[in-house]
Amino acid sequence: KLILLDSLLQELQIIKAMPSFTIKVKWGKEVFQDVEVNTDEEPMVFKAQLFALTGVQPERQKVMLKGAILTDSSWDKVKMREGAMVLMMGTKDEDMLAQPVEKTKFIEDMDDSELSKAMDMPAGLQNLGNTCYMNATVQCLKTVPELRTALTRFGGNVSLGGGPDSDNLTAALRDLYTTMDKGNTVPPIIMLQVLHNAFPRFAERGEGGGYQQQDANECWVEILRMLQAKTTPTEGSTKASAIEQFLGIECSSETKCAEAEGEEPTKSVEKFLQFSCYIDKDVKYLHTGLKNRLSENIEKNSPTLGRDAQYIKSMAITRLPGYITIQMVRFHFKQKEAVNAKVLKDVKFPVMLDMFEMCSTEMQDRLRPARTQFKAYEDWKVEQASTVKGKGKTEALRAEREAQDGEGHEDWWFSEDVGSSNSGYYILQAVLTHKGRSSNSGHYVGWVRQKGDTWLKCDDDEVSPVHEEDVLKLSGGGDWHTAYLLVYGPRKLPKVRGQKEAGSDVTEDMQTS
Repeated sequence: KLILLDSLLQELQIIKAMPSFTIKVKWGKEVFQDVEVNTDEEPMVFKAQLFALTGVQPERQKVMLKGAILTDSSWDKVKMREGAMVLMMGTKDEDMLAQPVEKTKFIEDMDDSELSKAMDMPAGLQNLGNTCYMNATVQCLKTVPELRTALTRFGGNVSLGGGPDSDNLTAALRDLYTTMDKGNTVPPIIMLQVLHNAFPRFAERGEGGGYQQQDANECWVEILRMLQAKTTPTEGSTKASAIEQFLGIECSSETKCAEAEGEEPTKSVEKFLQFSCYIDKDVKYLHTGLKNRLSENIEKNSPTLGRDAQYIKSMAITRLPGYITIQMVRFHFKQKEAVNAKVLKDVKFPVMLDMFEMCSTEMQDRLRPARTQFKAYEDWKVEQASTVKGKGKTEALRAEREAQDGEGHEDWWFSEDVGSSNSGYYILQAVLTHKGRSSNSGHYVGWVRQKGDTWLKCDDDEVSPVHEEDVLKLSGGGDWHTAYLLVYGPRKLPKVRGQKEAGSDVTEDMQTS
């Protein structure tokens, strides 16, 4: 009896120490093997796993074990054990009975949610309690198609019971995008749980018990760092990951002592995944802030003078990625109030960005051939718009914007560096904004380009169409939504550029440029 009792006590201790179980889930005729469940987490996390497996929304799931029904808030009624067979009942969205035909409603009579449904808006993300920072980040990253492709190449799975954080986060983001492609609002519970496990500071709770707001740029940086470890580049690329391949910036750096002319300058190569735009009283436009980033004064010890001295650090871009992320440096830490206070200054940003001036002389020479082709294309577009429609440059810009969404473009990368930019020209495709006075409070929203000059405002689970003009108003100057991160994608040169219509002479000129 004592031996039996001791054995039972040991078994109980093992169960207590290991709240993670591998179980089976039966749903209709399907049985899902090796499903991991952690009873330390809220039941909604498990229901989110089931949603990923079956497509049945958590609110329509009925989960049972030996007749006991699992609630959304507690495991008390369900005593989970290793190898258990859990029964789930519920119908996924596409199998639901069709609703009765409703009376026709015209667009002008629709509210925002009805308009989104009618226009086939993409999926929104449910706010799980101050998680707008993560939702906005996920929506903006989703605009990089090469990232989506790289995620599909990753074969790992989410393991909430353990495993490397980089594996879990990469798999969670891949699965979340797959679910979002189905078009319904998604509760990103697994993604949030994985993020919290990897970065516990994002799981901090306030006095009321709810999650605290976090800095979206910190979330952006940490997610990219995890993806950098697990996303593979395309075949033939010399880069270590898909993140470095399509988002990596490289700069040459020279640091020279301003007080000792004879001291040899220090040269190095620096790599970034985003480019910072510093904001001061003289910065009114993005271009100015980006140029300011290339030169700064620093103080450090001089081996020649044997004391601290002033140095001038100069940088020039030597490698431009296909997609460039720009952080508007809008927050600075106030020691007295212990908050990241916000710089509200209005800084205008363009739809079309040219990074040529920020590049080294050698890099500029490499960019010129593609830029010459763009110039010939622009001239032809203006000429056509002037003669055919009489609207000149404005109409030409609109036509060129629409051409970005068409099929068939010249390669926008250097042949020896797929994923780079061979022209230095970019088009704005996503904006992550912040509304409020501190990075750890307020509200974050993602704005993504859909097609032409139509954009989508991704405000958690509400996705609605907006015009490009509305996006350009997010430049700051008040308490309204203010651009915090800008994502620019490659400006693409159409393979068919009207040469046949314009005549053989134009064709020859454009091909030789």
